[in-house]
Amino acid sequence: MKRKTRVAVIFGGRSGEHEVSLASARSVMAAIDHSKYQVIPVGITRTGRWLTAGDPLALLSAGAADPPADEPVVGLTTTPSAAGRELVPGATGARFPQVDVVFPVLHGPFGEDGTVQGLLELAGAPYVGCGVLASSLAMDKIAARAAFAAHGLPQVDYRAVKRSDWEARPDTVLTILEAGLSYPMFVKPANLGSSIGVSKARDREGLRAALDEAARYDRRLLVEEAVPHAREIECSVLGNDRPIASVPGEVVPNNEYYDYAAKYIDGQSQLLIPAPIPAEAAARVRELAVQAFMAVDGAGLARVDFLMNGETGELFLNELNTLPGFTAISMYPKLWEASGIPYPELLDRLIELAVERHADKARSLTTYAAAMSAAGQV
Repeated sequence: MKRKTRVAVIFGGRSGEHEVSLASARSVMAAIDHSKYQVIPVGITRTGRWLTAGDPLALLSAGAADPPADEPVVGLTTTPSAAGRELVPGATGARFPQVDVVFPVLHGPFGEDGTVQGLLELAGAPYVGCGVLASSLAMDKIAARAAFAAHGLPQVDYRAVKRSDWEARPDTVLTILEAGLSYPMFVKPANLGSSIGVSKARDREGLRAALDEAARYDRRLLVEEAVPHAREIECSVLGNDRPIASVPGEVVPNNEYYDYAAKYIDGQSQLLIPAPIPAEAAARVRELAVQAFMAVDGAGLARVDFLMNGETGELFLNELNTLPGFTAISMYPKLWEASGIPYPELLDRLIELAVERHADKARSLTTYAAAMSAAGQV
């Protein structure tokens, strides 16, 4: 009998999106084809401890900050293994089962930002989703803006602010922002997701409060002009070197804009799939989504978010999410379901893309090692 592919699903983590990650992981582990895959749950507590024994998802869902004293803890260091990949056992001697593919279902810092991806690269482990570069670029809204601008992608006018400058000379910062941007403005922490720390400012006092709020979460802040009569349009991307885009969808938030409460608390926001926009606009969204994905060297998956001027139809690229929400009712899988790829098949494709990308990188490394050896460098 053919051995099942062993897939480690990693969830939880140290970011403010810990609970969202648990919901995504619960959905992934329920939908994955268990006749083909052996799922190995790996939980990360809010303090950064890794758990594999027992039921990590139940433990974290119960609000555990750290494992009990007798709970096996796995170390962070990983190592390649001939038969698969494994984490080096921690001080307790806990052994992490060998795995074939890692599926990180982590949102926000310390998971979606290239940190865990770098760890898995060191281990030589195939993993689902974008690599270090795309993950870190997309997480940093300011760096992503620069990358998108270099590829000529449409964006709103924006400015970057350092928290140290804001705290040292707030009135000067306000004057500079008002000289370059028009109200209303959005202020965002550069490196968070789920709209945490995001505020809309309509005047100087509102801008001051918004900068104070965003500065609580990050040392770098993004300030950008609001899109008039904005409509939230989202598109899912799937693939490696030849990615494809789903039908676009529209989010109609219950609140003034798609903030944290609208996303996760009140449950009143509407997801319209497909988005009720003209065919040419939908085609343009799909085209721009793929271009944005390629601009950061994306791999596996991403959800690309746009803002559309509700009066003129003009499109602006808002952000690219390399590990978007993954519950069965999240926009990323729902857009693919509407495009003809049901959730279990989508998980299959993502795992296949992870293996494909790993093999491609391994081929390059083998060629490099051979070249260095021939040159007498190793």
